[in-house]
Amino acid sequence: MRARIDISEVEAETKIRAKYLRALENEEWDLLPGPTYVKSFLRTYAESLDLDAKLLVDEYKLRHERLSEVELQPINAAAPGRERRRQGPVVPRWLVLGLIFAGLIVALGLLGRDEPKPPVASQEDRTQTQTTPVAARPPPPPAAPRRVSLRLIATGEVNVCLKAGDRTLMNSETLQPGERSRLFRSRRFRLTVGNNAVRLIVNGRDRRLPAAANGIGREITPQRGLQPLSAAKRPTCSP
Repeated sequence: MRARIDISEVEAETKIRAKYLRALENEEWDLLPGPTYVKSFLRTYAESLDLDAKLLVDEYKLRHERLSEVELQPINAAAPGRERRRQGPVVPRWLVLGLIFAGLIVALGLLGRDEPKPPVASQEDRTQTQTTPVAARPPPPPAAPRRVSLRLIATGEVNVCLKAGDRTLMNSETLQPGERSRLFRSRRFRLTVGNNAVRLIVNGRDRRLPAAANGIGREITPQRGLQPLSAAKRPTCSP
């Protein structure tokens, strides 16, 4: 919703039916085929939205997957149909406990002789320890998106040339006021527009262009956002 992506566009890109995408959004796991499909759908859906797929799948496993019957069996349970080996003579339990207790007394006595006593903290040290605040750990920086989503919305009549790598996405197309393009996704866009009568929706954010007399050129990447292009580097299209 924040990126203004319609569910039908995600369905076309991920090949996951819209009813399953809505079930994922609402956590209606009973409407999905099974845990294996749920994890696969979560991973594909997250990657299409530039989210952390591993984090979502791990959270689903932790919250909704149960341990199998094999994992719930005690580790030391004897396998069915297998006879236990005959044990030799059993040492009395009181004798074993007595030997362990005697060994502990001897070990503690040796440690008490050689181990130096720790220094006693002064009242001032204890006061500083109690009043010194613990430094808060800064939150980790958000992960940078790997791709750019781009949609163009015309505020007036504007001519558009848009390329992603060697592919031409909009070949000198003229948008009328209020008309919008479809949603594009790529790692890098190069754009030429005839004027600034257009809004750029980049990763869900509304970006405007300054006025210019001889057209406007921009390069759009996940790392650097919108960067100006000189007239020589602007993409050109044939009408």
